[in-house]
Amino acid sequence: MSTGVTVSSMSTYAILGCGSVGHAVADALTAEEKDVLILDKDESRVEALRDQDLNAQQQDISEDDVVEAVADRDVILILSSDVDANKEAVRAIRDRGDDQYVVVRASDPVSEDELADLGADVVINPSTVIADSALRSLESGELEYKARQLADILRGASGKLAVLAHDNPDPDSIAAAVALAAIATEYGVEADILYDGEIGHQENRAFVNTLGIDLHAREDAQPLSEYGALALVDYAETGDNEIGAEVDIYIDHDEPEEPIEAAFTDIRKNVSSTSTILTKYLQEFDLSPDETVATALLYGIRAETVDFKRDTTPADLTAAAYLHPFANHDTLEDVESPSMSPETLDVLAEAIQNREVHGSHLVSNAGFVRDREALAQAAQQLLNLEGITTSAVFGIVDDTITLAARSKDIRINIGNVLRDGFSDVGEAVGHSKQGTAEIPLGLFTGIETTESNRDTLLSLSEEAVRKKLFDAMGVESSTGSGSGSSESTNGT
Repeated sequence: MSTGVTVSSMSTYAILGCGSVGHAVADALTAEEKDVLILDKDESRVEALRDQDLNAQQQDISEDDVVEAVADRDVILILSSDVDANKEAVRAIRDRGDDQYVVVRASDPVSEDELADLGADVVINPSTVIADSALRSLESGELEYKARQLADILRGASGKLAVLAHDNPDPDSIAAAVALAAIATEYGVEADILYDGEIGHQENRAFVNTLGIDLHAREDAQPLSEYGALALVDYAETGDNEIGAEVDIYIDHDEPEEPIEAAFTDIRKNVSSTSTILTKYLQEFDLSPDETVATALLYGIRAETVDFKRDTTPADLTAAAYLHPFANHDTLEDVESPSMSPETLDVLAEAIQNREVHGSHLVSNAGFVRDREALAQAAQQLLNLEGITTSAVFGIVDDTITLAARSKDIRINIGNVLRDGFSDVGEAVGHSKQGTAEIPLGLFTGIETTESNRDTLLSLSEEAVRKKLFDAMGVESSTGSGSGSSESTNGT
């Protein structure tokens, strides 16, 4: 069923069945001075239409001779409330063999399928159209209501706003924080963007440095309780609800593991990025984003959806389209193509060498690592291997086994997989597409960690980590008693 036909401005139209729907369409087309023919079997209705100077004829649209009446028409809109008559009209028109563009009214999903099978180009179910319109109106009204609430909180802030991103923030979290800070500025409220952890990924560092985004490590800032207001953006991935201060604003595209109490909360699981949500607020506040904000938000959306290839929603696309003319695309290209550090290259090489694959699941050990973000980059790169839907790379950072995982498998939530596998021995956080876990190195062996025995600990821990990971993902590794097929190049 094609819906991509472009109708010429000189097209002629026929409306078959002119009840309330047909009459509304006829009024709209004639208002645009279109050539419209109306066919209806009700004589009194036809006379009333003629009294309105409309071109109307009496015709039973279920009869085969209807095709002669509309033979010279380019677009035929079959809008009777009698679905059986509509089916007969579509059948007769298609049996004639002409290529007229046919739009037809259905009454339910079954008749939608039947009319499509008969050859209609577009099938319209009024109840679905009304429901979609109602939902769009509800969404628009809810956003307007939420925007008023957010504005009230910003107006009532007693001092500077702290905007806290999730730990080791990614582009979506940073961009959302930048946008909220920009909105706060419009209400006369200064804002500090804070984070815990580090910004280690090369792309993330390039993102922050190239755009000149002012971020502050939380440990270097004043206590959160001393700010006039506190906002958390894209914070669910942190998995830590011990904030240490009262939260005024919480905005996220994912549900936190434990509820976060806040005066204002906006969680939208029907979009793929928090940057999308903040873009909608900019539009609702009628604020044109400056180049930095627009570029940050567009990159946040693109990074979270892997350039619109993963879990992208219509809202993400419309937000990106809105941001596109405001953004600096040369800057985006610079950010998206940073040079890979020598250590990251070494970690990736080690992870490729040591990979173990079962089905579409890959697990690898990268050995001793200085930059934990290199593990995340390696996991992302390995996810691009043919046939791989879930990847996990672990290594030793200081005295901790650090694990980074990525997934594009809609059947699993990789954050939950890590929590199931490692929350009893360490800390695990994440969501459906990515996650991290940290486990004290000596926990798997009961041996105290010293400089001299770290290699031994790594060797003893590796088998346990791999087995726990594969078990949590629902597959058996070759380190256990499993008989599943595997590709293993484990060199340690």
